[in-house]
Amino acid sequence: MNIIVDYGLCDGHGQCLLAAPDVFDLPDGFDQVVVLDEDPPVADYETVVRAAAMCPAQAIRVL
Repeated sequence: MNIIVDYGLCDGHGQCLLAAPDVFDLPDGFDQVVVLDEDPPVADYETVVRAAAMCPAQAIRVL
């Protein structure tokens, strides 16, 4: 699994980190999310896909 964030679309809403806080973060002072683990375990696939689907800007792709 590979996670790609389109930072041209990301508005930093942080919805993804609510669903997958071990994979995404929105550190203080940042306007966009940060991917903590670009290649998380396969067992987290459904959680990461759910987090990507929660993005209002549709800025996250999971490959």
